[in-house]
Amino acid sequence: MFRKVAFGVLMVLLLGSLAASAAASKTLTCISGWSGPEMEAFLPVLQAFEKETGIKVDYRIYRAEDLAAQLPAQFAAKTAPGDVIFMWAWFITKQGEAGHVLDVTGLLRDEDFLPGALDPVKSGGKLYGGVYTGKVKPGFWYRKSFFKKHGLTVPTNWDEFNKLLDKISKIPGVKAPIVSGDGVGWPLSDVTEHFIATFGGPQLHKELAAGTIAWTDPVVKGIFEGRLIPLLKANRFSEPIEWTQALELWWQGNYGLYFMGSWITGMVKDPNDLGVFSLPGARGIVFAPDFAFVPAYTKYPEEAKKLLAFLSTKGQQIQVTKGGHIATYAHVAIDSYPPVDREVAELLRGRVALADLDDTVGGEFQAAFWDQLKLLWVKPDRGAEVLETLQRKASKNQ
Repeated sequence: MFRKVAFGVLMVLLLGSLAASAAASKTLTCISGWSGPEMEAFLPVLQAFEKETGIKVDYRIYRAEDLAAQLPAQFAAKTAPGDVIFMWAWFITKQGEAGHVLDVTGLLRDEDFLPGALDPVKSGGKLYGGVYTGKVKPGFWYRKSFFKKHGLTVPTNWDEFNKLLDKISKIPGVKAPIVSGDGVGWPLSDVTEHFIATFGGPQLHKELAAGTIAWTDPVVKGIFEGRLIPLLKANRFSEPIEWTQALELWWQGNYGLYFMGSWITGMVKDPNDLGVFSLPGARGIVFAPDFAFVPAYTKYPEEAKKLLAFLSTKGQQIQVTKGGHIATYAHVAIDSYPPVDREVAELLRGRVALADLDDTVGGEFQAAFWDQLKLLWVKPDRGAEVLETLQRKASKNQ
């Protein structure tokens, strides 16, 4: 009897060891566009997954814009560059409908997340991805020390906002009141969306995303011609500068304000010196979660789904401690956030959380939106032409 029990225990240990060895022999590839400080803040999440499961994870960097061009051809050849890939929600659902993304229905529960957090990666009653932390795009960031040194205060109305920009423009050494982050164009789109949501309201923002109102509508034109374009013509914004370079120049005092997402808190030397304010009267703020999926062509579907589930749940708890991220997982404790991120969360109170407009529309419109805003920033007199182009692209996307 003792021999049978001992043999049984030995077999359990042996099988467990074999299972652990098998897991360790499988290496997953996780892909996102995060590099530099953002990557350094994300790697501890993957390391925690490795420690918990024994499954190795390699991290690779691909911009979403590059993936959008490359993945369809790879999927057609039934291959994929990774096992868990961060990508735009619209792309995930589109590829899921085409059979290129694993259906992970049942892997995650809606009640464990903020209301509607998983909806963007659902289609036809199926779930095609997981949701990660979100990036709030709350408004204009400033250094508290810069404001204190120059006697500046946060504006409470549009007139005060313009007066603030005027005061900053007169500070010796300042090149422009607001630095314009750029790259592929998305930082400019974030600024533009904030103007739309503030002066047109959350409903207008949603209608533009849904394509139920035209970009050439008088209400939309009024926001561009009455609010944004006058600031561009008055050189209140700098010319577009690569966004990480813009961050450094702003931090050095070359510019007074920087419109950027909440991830900025994890990219500066002293987050405690950060302050942020929305445009006065803002009723809606973009809250943009990151989404990830498992390609249908992964060699390790079960292991990849484990990573996707970990990222969507426990991984968020780890990520928010690094700063710059707001959880979509409802069970993340508020005490996990650094103080500056709690301030960001406060800005969401009483305001409508909006989906990122160009990410929601996607397709050709997104690329056109970015390109046309670059044009607008350097040629503000061509505002009418820009809106007409956007409307043509939006019509094609529907």
